[in-house]
Amino acid sequence: MFRLWCLLIGYAFGCFQSAYIIGRIKGIDIREHGSGNAGFTNTTRVLGKDLGYLVFFLDTAKVIWAYVIASLIFEGGGTFTAGFNDFPNGVLPGTYAGIGAILGHIFPFYLGFRGGKGIASSLALMFCIDLKVALITYIIGISVVLLTRYISLTSLVMLAVYPITLIVFKYDPEVIILICCFSVLTYIKHIPNIKRLLNGTESKFGYQKKALEQKQPLEKEEK
Repeated sequence: MFRLWCLLIGYAFGCFQSAYIIGRIKGIDIREHGSGNAGFTNTTRVLGKDLGYLVFFLDTAKVIWAYVIASLIFEGGGTFTAGFNDFPNGVLPGTYAGIGAILGHIFPFYLGFRGGKGIASSLALMFCIDLKVALITYIIGISVVLLTRYISLTSLVMLAVYPITLIVFKYDPEVIILICCFSVLTYIKHIPNIKRLLNGTESKFGYQKKALEQKQPLEKEEK
């Protein structure tokens, strides 16, 4: 039963859709500009680096809060308890809460279940579960983005590497299955990006504030 409660706790945190809220403060619906995605990369392109980084911080913070609170309530552990005795429920409470938060970010009920893609939130969950596994994944991701400047490709590579790394470190099979299922969902959300990567039309990391200043939305991503 704690699994369901953790998902609900996480979902409640995840529904704080920072890109959408910040966009509204600036007088726009971020989902109607740029790629149409309510996340860090699109906010950076449309509203600039400062607000993009703020969205990144808020999207990671909400997952960390969800993870910690669920772990405290249901006796879970993770990065924050490294060096202490094993907790009865391991990383399961936090993992379920983290996935719930990412689902809330991607499918916020009050926005017609149309949010972001959950990459920044996923990075936070990796950190919460196990710092050493997360660092391996981050290093690979940083290498990919420096070489290619494709945020979408970097995200896909990291989401493929992370469950493999968990297997190597002999993690709880339930955690591995959860992460694999989530990775599949994220790949599905990235189908338009995958198509653009294959045909060479995917945008590289950067931002285009001019489109907002002219009050003209950029080309929306394929639905």
